[in-house]
Order: sequence, then structure tokens, then C-alpha cells
Amino acid sequence: MRINLASVLVDDQEKALRFYTDVLGFVKKHDIPMGADRWLTVVSPEDPEGTELLLEPSGHPAAKPFKDALVADGIPWTMFAVSDVQAEYERMRDLGVRFTQEPTDMGTVITAVFDDTCGNLIQIGQMKS
Repeated sequence: MRINLASVLVDDQEKALRFYTDVLGFVKKHDIPMGADRWLTVVSPEDPEGTELLLEPSGHPAAKPFKDALVADGIPWTMFAVSDVQAEYERMRDLGVRFTQEPTDMGTVITAVFDDTCGNLIQIGQMKS
């Protein structure tokens, strides 16, 4: 068994696609119309056949209060691995990304948290050697 798909709830799929590809550097894998919404996934260019991230519409009534509560408490719901948190932080900050947590040493990992502009806090993490 392996993880094939993970989701992040987004307020606007088109805006999310631009952010997740243009800013984060993911690559669009699937874009299939599904009525008013789309089955829209992105993957890491480092592993195009790997785990897909579904940019899932947050239209369900439970989504907004859930996301709002997480953001209000400063809790990232999703984490991405990077090889150098400081370098990614600087690259993304220079692109205008708003961070709620600058790179922080947490013992065995270094993490930072940013706003994905689609209603989520996302954490990036680097394992220390």
C-alpha cells in the first residue's frame, strides 16, 4: 500500500493552480472538468509519477469553518518536504509569499509556515542531518 493522492481544500481552483505551479513549482498533472469544478492535481517535478496533490474545491459547508479554525490557531494542515528551508523561505518571500512562521529549528527538523493564498497554512520542513 502507498499514498497515491492527498488533498488541500482551496477557495479558488484557478488561483490555487497558479500559486502551486508558478510559486511553489509543482507541475499540473490532471485537469478534468467535473461540473462546476475540476479534478485538478499537481505533482512534484522531482517525482512526476509520485503522489498527486488534489486542489480540491472547498465548497462543502464544513470546509470554511474547518479551514478558518486552523488558520486562526496557526495550524498548517499540509506539509511539504524541502532540502533547504532557509533557501525556500527566501525564494518564496522574494516572490511575495506571506509567512506566518519564519524558518525555525525544531530539534530534528527545520520548519516554516506560509499562507497559500487559498485559505490554508502550509508548512515546509527539512530533516536535519
